Amino acid sequence: MEEHVDKVGVECSGGSEENRGGERRRLPKLMNPAKIWRNRRQQNHTETTEGELFCEEALEQQEEEEQLEEVGRRLIIREEQLFSQDSPSEEEEDQLQKDFEALRLQMWMAVHNTFTSTSSSGHLKVLRSAVASIQQQETQDRRWIGCPEDQVPVWRPQKCLRTHNTLLHNMVESRLMKAAEDDCSDTEGLSSPLKRQVCRMGKRVKEDLLTVVRTVQDCYPPQMDILNLYAGLFHQNFCARLTGLAGSGLEPDDCSYLLFWINHYYPQEILTHEELQGKIKTACLGSLLLQDHLNHLEDQYLTHKEDKAKLWLNAALKKEEECWLSGQEPELIDQFFFSPLAIDVIQVMNGSLMDFSCVIRDQSKAQRITAHLDSFLSSYKMCVEEFVKGNYANIGSVIKAHLVCEQQLRDYITSQTGSLSEQQRRRCLDTLSALKDCGYRCLTCPIHIQLKVSLRQLWTSVWLDESLPVVDSLLDDLNQQLIHLKDLEPACRQALLCVLHQDLVLQYVKRMMKTRMKSREQQVGGAQRMTEDARKITDFFSEGGCTETQWLSEMFCSLAEVLRLQDPGSVQLELVSLARRFPDLSDGHVSALLSLKTGLSATDVRSIRRSVEENRLLGVSTNERPPFFCKVKVKWINKKINEMMKT
Repeated sequence: MEEHVDKVGVECSGGSEENRGGERRRLPKLMNPAKIWRNRRQQNHTETTEGELFCEEALEQQEEEEQLEEVGRRLIIREEQLFSQDSPSEEEEDQLQKDFEALRLQMWMAVHNTFTSTSSSGHLKVLRSAVASIQQQETQDRRWIGCPEDQVPVWRPQKCLRTHNTLLHNMVESRLMKAAEDDCSDTEGLSSPLKRQVCRMGKRVKEDLLTVVRTVQDCYPPQMDILNLYAGLFHQNFCARLTGLAGSGLEPDDCSYLLFWINHYYPQEILTHEELQGKIKTACLGSLLLQDHLNHLEDQYLTHKEDKAKLWLNAALKKEEECWLSGQEPELIDQFFFSPLAIDVIQVMNGSLMDFSCVIRDQSKAQRITAHLDSFLSSYKMCVEEFVKGNYANIGSVIKAHLVCEQQLRDYITSQTGSLSEQQRRRCLDTLSALKDCGYRCLTCPIHIQLKVSLRQLWTSVWLDESLPVVDSLLDDLNQQLIHLKDLEPACRQALLCVLHQDLVLQYVKRMMKTRMKSREQQVGGAQRMTEDARKITDFFSEGGCTETQWLSEMFCSLAEVLRLQDPGSVQLELVSLARRFPDLSDGHVSALLSLKTGLSATDVRSIRRSVEENRLLGVSTNERPPFFCKVKVKWINKKINEMMKT
């Protein structure tokens, strides 16, 4: 706006006129339309003659019956006629001035009643006419620009548009003040005076803006952009009131509610209401609070949320740990051990983040809350690791319950796309992996001992001639030991079996690479045994639901084929194919496999190794297949390679 709109009163008319005594005469300022009307009536009764009073009343009657736009047009004609004379009549000039005052009063009364009579089509007609009259007067003001001051009417310039805008400011200020103080029943459900006050003011803003767009807007020309004028005034006044409330020392609940209005409800439910969408220049309005005030309020809110989330998470873990240490067995649901800890944690985080998303505009600040999930998981892992070191009778059942928790928390963290930073997500998943590994070690420790004992018989003569069914016995023992996992939740049991499958094959391959075949017959026989063992192992774990580790059978058979083949060219092709499918197969692993082939010369070994390196798929990530060979340590092979290179 051109003029400041925070003035209490407006100058109704400006300019000056020199009377016959040489003194400059000025008109009073318009404080309030009703007050001017009363003052004017009192002045008329005390200073006018009966004839003048009759003329004034006749004019008032005429103004009520006629359009204000038409009245204004006639007054302008009279003004032009009067001041086109060499010596305008002072009496006519005074009367014209009074008539202009009466017109302005009717205009301001029409504007002042904008929100009180919008249901009346008659009032809208009067408002439309008043707005047209305002434009007339603005045009006439410009007509006198540049004229000698002593020739300009005393009421020019009238500055009706400035008066109109200031009147709108005062109206908006008054309506918000009244809404804040109006203790209406529809906000009784809110728990604090601040909430009720903010809600009432916000509803007033919404209802009045909708009134403007539905009816009032049609009374104004497009160039006045009345909707955005009102939106700016309401925004300015609402902002001032909320700034005052924000600086008054808020309780956490009030702070949350105030931020909800500032960051969510006002910009998303009011300014972008379906009837206002795209019509209000929201970018020009900005936030309801200055950034410094908003940052302070958000920091207060986030600190409170952090403290509560940390308190709830620690309390949940402490309660769970007390149950473990007391020897209490976890709950059984559908015959499987279960702990409510993960559900409690997820509910705490979801509740905090759901509230946060409606209160804070910058969603990245949620990481201040999710950071406590990262800390909680670290504490959770350490508590479990300490617990399994103890001699507690309920260790097995507790671990089974918390493997379910680990899976639930992993699914939750993986699904969080906006709240966790990538670094937080990775740390959380790594912590959960360590927690899962701890649980697996606890449950499978006896099984791993049995694996090492049974696999010692591989690559012996009794294994080669099938007089000792090494793998058959191993799988029978494994089947018996897995019975104690029947009360482990099925998805967790399946995941554990997949890990066992990989561990078994890993131990098998390690044993293979440490063996040196003596003859071609041993290599071919060993390859045949490997193929049969691979089928038995794969079938055993497939029956247990392990479909994700089928690739192990493929890798197993490829290794057996390397062992079976004797032609250097065929061995080379098989190793190249293996390296392409399993990128973590290193040169050391290739050398270890070639060391099993006693029929290859040093030249053959060098050629095959060079071909494998040259034909690897460049840029292939080791993550395309689950890592396997990187877990097979072959540092011992360096000495063997050096010996082979010398021969």
